[in-house]
Amino acid sequence: MQNSFFRRIDKPLLILYAIFLILGWVCVYEASYVKSQTSILDIDYRSGMQFIWICVSIVAAIVILNTKPLFFYTWSYVIYVAVVVLLIVTLFVAPNIKGSHSWLVIGGFSIQPAEFAKFATALAIAYFYSLQNIFFISVRRKILVTILIIALPMAIILMQKEAGSALVFLAFMLMLYREGLSPMVILVAFLSVVVFIVTIRFASDTEIFYTEHLGKLISTNIILLIAAIIYELYAIHNTKIRIIHILGIVLGLYAIAIVLNIFLIKIDLLYVALLAALLMLGLLVKVFIDSGRKIYLLTAVFIISFVAYSFSTEFIFEKVLEPHQKIRIETLLGLKEDPKGAEWNTNQSKIAISSGGLWGKGFLKGTQTKLKFVPEQDTDFIFCTIAEEWGVVGSILVVSMFFLFIYRILFLSERQSNIFARVYGYSVAGIFIFHVIINIGMVVGIVPVIGIPLPFFSYGGSSLLAFTILLFIFIKLDMGNKVNI
Repeated sequence: MQNSFFRRIDKPLLILYAIFLILGWVCVYEASYVKSQTSILDIDYRSGMQFIWICVSIVAAIVILNTKPLFFYTWSYVIYVAVVVLLIVTLFVAPNIKGSHSWLVIGGFSIQPAEFAKFATALAIAYFYSLQNIFFISVRRKILVTILIIALPMAIILMQKEAGSALVFLAFMLMLYREGLSPMVILVAFLSVVVFIVTIRFASDTEIFYTEHLGKLISTNIILLIAAIIYELYAIHNTKIRIIHILGIVLGLYAIAIVLNIFLIKIDLLYVALLAALLMLGLLVKVFIDSGRKIYLLTAVFIISFVAYSFSTEFIFEKVLEPHQKIRIETLLGLKEDPKGAEWNTNQSKIAISSGGLWGKGFLKGTQTKLKFVPEQDTDFIFCTIAEEWGVVGSILVVSMFFLFIYRILFLSERQSNIFARVYGYSVAGIFIFHVIINIGMVVGIVPVIGIPLPFFSYGGSSLLAFTILLFIFIKLDMGNKVNI
């Protein structure tokens, strides 16, 4: 029968999922192994517990595959509200575990509701976007509701002191971009991160947070204003000449700043670079959109907003971030050295990765792993176990499989015949992309340690079950789509 169950299920995703389960289980065994452990199935140790969660996840996958796709559409909001309520309950009843109130302890098991908020949020957004087939939804309302759906669980998770889990919700940017979010919004979000990092990194060198800096900042803005006036006077219509002209203005800003630094007044090149980049952004918009004089207002808003934001970074850094988050950022940016504290995990992880060489040290032969030098080596830092015992070849193989896995999800998402499945699929892809990039990035030391698991590999029942549900809902939606093909 053409539309039989096994014909409709996507086999590449199913095969990759099975491979991830097996490899992840072996990795947990390698990372948590002790000599007293007699079997990988021993439930007194983490590999045995992980096997139990693998069985639970497989059962959940089978249940989802035997559920009608209409169920997820109909009950999306109910699932979302139920998870939000569970997050609120967790905030008040969860015990303090390493400074976080995000775990519900039930008997001998611990559940982290924040993990399940990801697929619940994805379902809610997918349902809301699918309503535009029935009702007209204005752009303003669409943006506002989407932000609220994402921000609500994100805010509650932040209150639970789980910044890493909260940041995962930024992964929905991929879905929003696919559904028409302006690239400028994404660019502004990226610039916000860059401004925060650059400002924090150079604050001690350029005295950014001191009042006396205001005069220098005003001088810099005057230069930018003159540059904008010059551009207004020379309205060039040829696109190539315009781009050359814009680049000339930016280079001119640096030249003026250097001259003033030498002969007149010290202007921080940091701000010149930042504001010149923002001016170039506004002018490039004019080149390709040609929206008239409104672009100058947009440019001014950009400049004023980012200057205000850059001055507010001290408050954000000192008052909003937790102490352990601040020290991780400071050590990553080279502002402080803490080899026995915040840098310990990353440094030991790097040692483990480099010691693996091309082919790795072999099964259960990783010295850094066996001697427990890397904290959380079977959870957040499990990739260093892969690199040490499987080497560069094994690491590339795992990363390549994740690439194929995510590419397959994106491919299937794009060919969905209904908005609900497409939006959900892109949300799933974004979440997996965020987890893989950030987890591996923090293990190799290029992003701060924020504590998020590597999908299907890191030890943890909540994450494994949540990732399974997240994936198999999409697989089921894709199967339902094939009924109509």
